[in-house]
Amino acid sequence: MEVPEEHHGLETTLDLLAGMDLAHASDADVVRALELMVTHAEFPCLGAKSVFRRGSVAHAVLDDMTDPDVPGQLLERLETFARAIEGESGFHSFIATFRGPLPSDESAFESALFGLLQRLHDADDRSWADGVGSDPNDPHFAFSAGGTAYFIVGLHPAASRVARRAPLPTLVFNPHAQFEELRTEGRFDGMRTTIRRRDEDLQGFVNPMVADHGDSSEAMQYSGRHHQAGWEPPLDVHDAD
Repeated sequence: MEVPEEHHGLETTLDLLAGMDLAHASDADVVRALELMVTHAEFPCLGAKSVFRRGSVAHAVLDDMTDPDVPGQLLERLETFARAIEGESGFHSFIATFRGPLPSDESAFESALFGLLQRLHDADDRSWADGVGSDPNDPHFAFSAGGTAYFIVGLHPAASRVARRAPLPTLVFNPHAQFEELRTEGRFDGMRTTIRRRDEDLQGFVNPMVADHGDSSEAMQYSGRHHQAGWEPPLDVHDAD
């Protein structure tokens, strides 16, 4: 893969990566492309930078998000990831990048994202993770897979916000436990403030969808699309309380 020159800004770098037909590239090139995005100096998320710097990221390259085999494959890999980091401290992320479908806009990506999460949940026979809500409209909701709670960040080439504009559809699964660890250590508020400031500097204005866990359902933030009040996540949780 031809690596964009280092002097390019993040938005230009992402435009160049999006034009490389990564849907048909090797797994290694797909992984490298996302690494170039996250490690770019302008990328705002310090947590994401940390997992790449420390090598504490598991990255799977899968086929089309709508492929019937993908939910089972994804669930198996998430369970393996959760076992591998059990008892460890610090940031860890599981990243799933899909070769398709390439969304035409944010609504198309959101539909694909929640369609996959629904099928992933349908395939999961484990109880919902402890300590988080199972009702997608609950301000304390978090997605559960294999008994582990995750905050999900959706990235895709049609995203309006630069920090979400990955060259291929991508879901980042961040274990909720690590955010609680940061709160306990008194580091959460400072990191959150810095990330939001960096994102505002990159985009030029504040992300209207950011909210703290407990203020509104985090599912509103998964796809990155802007939602008006009253929007409900299209996710049917079987064992909701």
